[in-house]
Amino acid sequence: MDPSSDAGPPEALPGEPGRSAGRSSRRRVWPWVLVAMLVVVGAVTVLSGVNLVAAASAVLFGALILRVGWFFLQQFATPPPPPPDPGTLRRVRLTYRCPVCGAEVRMTSAATEDPEPPRHCMEEMELVASEE
Repeated sequence: MDPSSDAGPPEALPGEPGRSAGRSSRRRVWPWVLVAMLVVVGAVTVLSGVNLVAAASAVLFGALILRVGWFFLQQFATPPPPPPDPGTLRRVRLTYRCPVCGAEVRMTSAATEDPEPPRHCMEEMELVASEE
């Protein structure tokens, strides 16, 4: 038996698909950043006489706001998925009407023969005509 076969699956390189090298290291950094921030807050509160609990909770709340904000910024930076190939769309001629305001929409191509109706005014539109 070959001893190199017991090594398990190889790690993905940074340029290869699969595992993200930067993502796992970032997850390990956040706890250390919080610990460092709490140590600094502790030192400042001891030296200045500010309430330790209030200062620590303010730092944790600020870190939470930063983390949530960073998450949303990453979502905006993610590019949209590529459009489907032209051959995958089917030609349809469907007309829909909004039951609330009466707006009409004509659908000319869809991914399936019988697509889901679009939504308008928070309601599903009604199929008016199907020209075939």
